[in-house]
Amino acid sequence: MKHLSILVPDEQTNMSTIACIVGAYQVFNEANNYLARKNERAVFKIELVGATKTDFLNNNFLSIKHQVVINEIEKTNLIIIPASLIRSYEMASANNKLLIDWVKKQYKLGAEVASMCAGSFMLASSGILSGKTCSTHWALAEKFTELYPDVNLQTDKLITDENGIYTNGGAYSFLHLLMYLVEKFYDRQTAIHCAKYFQIDLDRNLQAEFSIFNGHKNHNDEAVLIAQIFLEENYRDKISIEKLASDLSIGRRNFDRRFIKATGLTPIDYLQRVKTEAAKKLFETTRKTVNEIMYEVGYNDAKAFREVFSRVTGLSPLDYKLKYNKESSLSLV
Repeated sequence: MKHLSILVPDEQTNMSTIACIVGAYQVFNEANNYLARKNERAVFKIELVGATKTDFLNNNFLSIKHQVVINEIEKTNLIIIPASLIRSYEMASANNKLLIDWVKKQYKLGAEVASMCAGSFMLASSGILSGKTCSTHWALAEKFTELYPDVNLQTDKLITDENGIYTNGGAYSFLHLLMYLVEKFYDRQTAIHCAKYFQIDLDRNLQAEFSIFNGHKNHNDEAVLIAQIFLEENYRDKISIEKLASDLSIGRRNFDRRFIKATGLTPIDYLQRVKTEAAKKLFETTRKTVNEIMYEVGYNDAKAFREVFSRVTGLSPLDYKLKYNKESSLSLV
C-alpha cells in the first residue's frame, strides 16, 4: 500500500488551510472506501503529518491534530500541501521550515507532491518548482512571480502536472485537483464515484473564467505604467500600439520588450485582457446583447471578439453571459 501525507502546518494558516486538509482527507478516504466495497485493496494509507509532536494547527476557531510527525515517516509516495499564509522560506516559521525541508527531501527520494491554491508558495520555497510550471490563485499571481521568477506560472490553468508535481488554481478548485489525483492514482471509475459522491465537476481544467484582470503595476518602468493606464482608460477607442510607443519616445520593438518584462504580457495581449474584463462586467450586470457589448468594448469584428474572449476566459461570450447573468438564464426557462 502506498503512503499519502497530508501536511498540517501549525502556524501561518487560515480557514482555507483547514478546508484543504479536511477535503483531501475526506476524498481519499472515500476513494479507499469505494474500493473496499468492491473487495479491492486501498491504494493509500492516509495520514495527517505535522512537524512536531507538541504543536498542532489551532486558529482559535477550529483545530486539527496531526497523526504522525515527519521524523516518523521514512518514505511517503504522495504529499499534499494545503493552502497557507507561507510566502517564502525566509518568512516561514521554524516548524514550517521543517515541513518545507522534508518535502524537498521526500521529492528527491521519489515522492510526488501536490499543492493547493496558495500552497504553491510553500512548494516553490522548497526549490523543487524551479524551471517548472505551476498554477496558484489568480489574485496571488503578481506576488508569486515577484518571489519566484524562475517558475513558469500559468494562472489560466486550473491544474498543472509536471515531473510528479501537481498544482491547482485558487480557493475551492482544490476539489478539482483531488478528482484529478484520484483518477491518476486510483482509476477513472473511482474518480467518477467520488465526483458524484461529493458533487464535484470532473475534467475542469481552466480557472480563467474566474479571474479578474487588474493589470500588473508593481514594477519600476514609468513609461510602461503610463501605457497601461492609457490602455485601460481608452480601450474603447481604436488604439495603435505603434503610435503609443512613438508618443512615449520608445521604439516599437523596445517598447514590446519592456512591456513584457514589466507586465508579463505584450501590449496587444494587455489591451485584449482589458477589453475582455470590461466585457465580462457588462455580461454580468446588463441585459445587453453580445454584439452590443462587443461594440462597447471596442470590437467591430464578431469573430475576433469571440476568439479573444474564449481564449482569455475559456468560455464563449454567450456561454459566459448565460452562466453569470441571472436574468439571461431565467429568460431561457
